[in-house]
Order: sequence, then C-alpha cells, then structure tokens
Amino acid sequence: MAKVSPPSSPLDPSVEDALRDLTLQLPNPEDDKITEPDFLAQVETAWLVCDRFDLQTDIWRGRILRAVRDREKAQGEGRGSGFLNWLQDRDISKTQAYSWIELANSADTLLQDGQLDAAALNCFSKAAFVATAQADPEVQQMVTEAACRGDRITRREVRQLDDEWTAMSSELVPTVIKEKAASNTIPSRYLAPFVRELEKLPSSHQTVFQEELVASPDVDTLKQATAEARYLARYLQSASQVQALDQNPINLEQALEEALRLGCLNTAADLVNQAALLEQTIAKLYTTWKRLGTLTDQLEEATGASTPQLRSLLKALAGLATEVVEVQLGEGERGRLIRLKILPEEEI
Repeated sequence: MAKVSPPSSPLDPSVEDALRDLTLQLPNPEDDKITEPDFLAQVETAWLVCDRFDLQTDIWRGRILRAVRDREKAQGEGRGSGFLNWLQDRDISKTQAYSWIELANSADTLLQDGQLDAAALNCFSKAAFVATAQADPEVQQMVTEAACRGDRITRREVRQLDDEWTAMSSELVPTVIKEKAASNTIPSRYLAPFVRELEKLPSSHQTVFQEELVASPDVDTLKQATAEARYLARYLQSASQVQALDQNPINLEQALEEALRLGCLNTAADLVNQAALLEQTIAKLYTTWKRLGTLTDQLEEATGASTPQLRSLLKALAGLATEVVEVQLGEGERGRLIRLKILPEEEI
C-alpha cells in the first residue's frame, strides 16, 4: 500500500494544524494564479481534515451513547425507555445510534488489542475505518499495520485487501485459480464476487462451477461462472418462496438443467423471482385493502352532517374499499384502467 505524497499525507503538518484548530484554508476557485495540481492538493488537505474529524467525532459519539445506554441498563427502570427518550430529545434515530456504538466498539477493540494506536486513526478515512472494523481479523491486521506505518488508508485499499484475502483463503476457489491470482494472471478482484456467490449455493452446485474453472481457468470463464452462480442463487431462493410451485409440484432441478442447456438461466431466475414478488404483492395488497375497509368503517361511524369535508373524503376513497378496485395507470391514450376483483373469503 503506497504512501501518499504531500500535501495529502496523513502526517502533513497542515492537516495536523487544521485538526487542532478546526480551520480550513480553501483555495479561490477563480484564482488563475493557482495551478491545477496546487488547487487539488489544497482541496484534498481540507477533505482529509473533514474525513478524519468525522471519524473521531463519530467514535466519541458512539462512546457517549454506549455510556448512556449502559447506565440505563444498570439503573434504569423503564426497559430502555430512558435511552430512547435521550435519543429522541436529540433527534437521533435508534439505527444511527447503534451504528455509532458499533463504530466505537470496533475502535476500542482495535486499540485495546494493540493492533492500532490512537495516532494511527488519523490515517483512516471514515469509510475505510468502518470497512476495516467489519473485515476479517487477518485483513484488520494487514490494514492496521499499514496505518501504523503512516500509510493513508482508504476504502479502496481495504476492499482490495479484503478481496485478496477472501480469494486466497477460501476453499471454494480451485488451486489453479489461486495460483493464477498469485501470479496476477487473473486479477484477484474477480475472485471475491465468485466466492460470495458460490457460498449461497448447495455443495452439489458449487462443484459444477469449480469443475468449469479447472477445465478453463481464465478470466472470461470466471466472470461467466460468477454471473451464472448469481442467477442460480436467485433461482433457488425465489423458488422456495413461490406458493404456486408448492401447489403444482415440479422437478426444480430438472427445470434448472433444462434452462442451463438452453442458456436461459437468467431468464428462468428472473421469472421465478418475479413470481415470488407478485405473490408477496398480492398478499400485501389484500392486507392493505382489509385495513382500508376497517378504517373507512370506523371513520364513517364518527362523522356526520357537521363534517361535510370529511364525508367527501370518505366518498372519494370509497371505491378503493369495495370488492372491485380500479386504478388508472397513465394518462391520455396511453393510459390504462386496471380493475381487480377481490372475492369475499367464503367465495374463495
């Protein structure tokens, strides 16, 4: 991982001064006397300050939130309501809060384990640190060693190291492919997506793709195998969710083999996926329709002559609560009226 030359180096004095003073000196974009390289260097320095300040601030936010949460756990009586109220008073969502807490936990773990010192945090962009915290321990070690040397760490470097580790450590990658990746004959960035897609498949299907790569160990075969594995995973996952396939049993494996033979696995996978989505949409439609009817009935009971506009609202929406629901798609000559009939349960 190459060191970044000044002025964007993590140890650049201008960056350290800006971090201490929280002041940024931005170049005048209309100043013709500033060369393009100098302009970009000054902007990059300012960006690094913001990035590193964001990281350190978010880590401390996480530590503060963790302290508030743990205090509530130890002494609170409202089952976490005190912590939630604390968040609400500061317009912080629960998701955001726990994201900060997770970041603080990751930072503290790396610091306590001795993998990283506090000064090395300045070498990370915020995105790079988050990616490092989520990476495997071996990748964390490689990244933190680079940070301790003073290398600037971006998400690209973390992703590259993570891809390389995934490719070279996974048992799903044939030996011949690993050898070609080690010699840079096959870029390692193509191996990680292949591994991730193969991990979603049963071992019987994994073997087929591995044999293809052994027979033809090149980039094109690897890319094709990755795409087919992705389609296959989608096919298998969607097929397990389609009720119509349970009601009309078919040999899914045989259908899969036929799709592979015809070279239309992507189309078959998309077909099954759309079928699953349609069934889910119908279920959601019915639930929403029932809810709409219930709310309509409740509001009708509460309204009267003194609420004419509310009655008008009910009248305008009444058509959506009947057994025949109509929706206009588009306008003019290209528009189309969609009419759906929802049968009462006793008629189904």
